[in-house]
Amino acid sequence: MGLGNPGPEYATTRHNAGFMLADAIVEAWAFPRFRRPWRWRARVCRDVVGDRKVVIVKPQTYMNRSGAALGPLLKNPDFEPATDLLVLVDEVALQLGTFRLRARGSAGGHNGLKSIAGRLASEDYCRLRIGIGPRPEEEDGADFVLSDFDDQEFSILDGLLPVMTEAVNCWIREGIETAMNRFNRRGTQSE
Repeated sequence: MGLGNPGPEYATTRHNAGFMLADAIVEAWAFPRFRRPWRWRARVCRDVVGDRKVVIVKPQTYMNRSGAALGPLLKNPDFEPATDLLVLVDEVALQLGTFRLRARGSAGGHNGLKSIAGRLASEDYCRLRIGIGPRPEEEDGADFVLSDFDDQEFSILDGLLPVMTEAVNCWIREGIETAMNRFNRRGTQSE
C-alpha cells in the first residue's frame, strides 16, 4: 500500500513518495494499470509475483484516512497484516536518498500510519519508510511534506526507486527479515 494524497495538485509533493514508489513498481513489473473497483476507497492494481498474489493499493481518501482503504483486504480471512501488508510511506526523519524497512513500529506522528494502525487496531505491519528529510527548522511540518520536491530532490528520489522496487520484490518473495537484512544496509541512492 503506497500512501499519498489523490489529485494532481499533490502528485509531486514529498507526502506522495509512497504513491511514487507504487507507480514505479507497477511500471517496472509491467503490471496492469491502476483501477478503482467500486467497493474500494482506493486505486488498485493486481497481479502475481512468483507464486504470490499481489495487490498494490493507493488510497483515495487523503493521507489522514488511509486506513479506510484496507476494508476489502480485511474482509479476506487469509489476509494477515503482519506478513501480508507493506506500507510505502514518506519519512521526514530520514535523509532524502535513503530508505528503511521495518517489521513493525509506531506511527511516529505520521497521520497515514496512525489511520492504518487505527483500522488494524495494531502497529504490527511492515513498512518501507522513504526518506524525504531533513525538514528545515524554520519550516512548518505540514507545509514541508505538502510542498513539491525540487528538481534535484526529485532526481535523488527517482534514482532510489529501482532499489526500493527490488526491496519490495524481496519482501514479497522472502519476507521482511531477509529484506531488512539485505536492504537496510544499502538503503541509499549511492550504493
